[in-house]
Amino acid sequence: MIKSLRRLLCGLILFSPLPALAAVCDETKTDGSIPSIRLKEIAGGLREPVHLTHAGDGSRRLFVVEQQGTIRIIKNNTLDPTPFLDIRDRVSSGGEKGLLSVAFHPEYKNNGLFYVNYTTRQNGLQTIVAEFKRTSVNRASPASQKILLKVRQPWGNHNGGQLAFGPDGYLYIGMGDGGAANDPHDNGQRLTTLLGAMLRIDVDDKTPSRSYGIPSDNPFVRQANARDEIWAYGLRNPWRFSFDAANGVLYLADVGQNRIEEIDIIEKGHNYGWNIMEGNICTPDVNRQCDRSGLTAPIFVYPQPEGFSITGGFVYRGTKFPALCGTYIYGDYVAKKIWGLHYDGKKVTNQRQLAKSRYSISSFGQDEVLELYVVDHGGKILKIVAAEN
Repeated sequence: MIKSLRRLLCGLILFSPLPALAAVCDETKTDGSIPSIRLKEIAGGLREPVHLTHAGDGSRRLFVVEQQGTIRIIKNNTLDPTPFLDIRDRVSSGGEKGLLSVAFHPEYKNNGLFYVNYTTRQNGLQTIVAEFKRTSVNRASPASQKILLKVRQPWGNHNGGQLAFGPDGYLYIGMGDGGAANDPHDNGQRLTTLLGAMLRIDVDDKTPSRSYGIPSDNPFVRQANARDEIWAYGLRNPWRFSFDAANGVLYLADVGQNRIEEIDIIEKGHNYGWNIMEGNICTPDVNRQCDRSGLTAPIFVYPQPEGFSITGGFVYRGTKFPALCGTYIYGDYVAKKIWGLHYDGKKVTNQRQLAKSRYSISSFGQDEVLELYVVDHGGKILKIVAAEN
C-alpha cells in the first residue's frame, strides 16, 4: 500500500517522496557552514568491501557487499562470520568487476526480496542484475536467483554497479559506458544501448516477455530507436549515486577520465554529456570544440590531480550530527579525501574538504536512521561523527 501511494504521488510531482521512516534533521537550524568530521571505526576484517546499506526492516543491521561475491551483516558493530549471501561461484571479480551493490525491496520485511548487481564471465563478460530471496533472518539462498537483466560488457572497466530503489518504488540502475578510453562505441550518446545510462525499472511488474516492467513515465517509452529502460544518459562510470532522504533529489558522482571528476543531479530524460564532454570541458581526445547544446552540466567538478576517482555519497539527513544537516558528503578513492557541499537546487553555495583519510573510499553508506558511513576498500567500515566526539 505504501509503495502504491509513493508511485501515485511521484507520478503527480516528480521525486516528491513520502517522509522518511526515520526522523529527518532540520536544515533550517544550520548556519550554512559545513562542520569538520571524524571517522569512527565500527568494524573490520572485511575483504574488499564496496557497498553498504540497510534492509529497511527495522533490524538496525548493516549489509556490506564484498567484491568477491559475498554480502556480510554487521549488527551492533559485530561482523557475522557467515555471509548473508555467497555467490562467488558466478561472480567475476577484480579491478572494477565483481559483486558491486545490493538493494532491498521496499517491502523486504514482508517479501524477503533483494537485488544485486554483479559481473560474470559465464557466456562472456556481462553485468547481471538479479533478484534473490532470504531463507531465514540472516541468510539468503544462492539458488533463489532470478535474473532480471543481462548487459554485455565490451571491456572489463566502467561497470557502474549501483542499484537503489527510488522514493517512487522503482529500481534505478547505474550503467557505465562499457569501458576502454573515450567511449569508442559512443555508448554514452546512444539510446539503443543500456550502457552509459541510468536505468529505471519496475521489479513488481513481471511479464511473459521479461522479468520486470517499464514505468509508463520513463522518458523514452515507445520512442523509436531507444531503450524503454533509460531514465537519463550521457554517463561514463556512475559508480555511486543516492537519493536525498528529505526531497528525493538524485545525486550521482560520475568518475572522470583524465581531467575532471563530476557530480550531477539526475533528472528524467537529461543528457549528461559523455563522451562529448568530460565534466565541464569538451573531452580533449574526442573533440576540443564540442557542441554543448542540449547537455546538462554538472553541479560541481574538481580537476585531477585534486582527485582521480570520485566516490559519490549522500546528503546527511540524520539527527545525531545537526550541524551537518543538508550537506552532501562525497570522497575520492585515490586521493583518499572527503568533502562536503551544499546545493540549494540551483547552485552549490558552499564546499570544503572535511578530511584527508588513510582509507581507499570505495563507497559511502546510510543506515535506517540516516547516519552515514565510509566503506574502506581495505576492509574497514567507519561511521561519520562530529569531530569533537
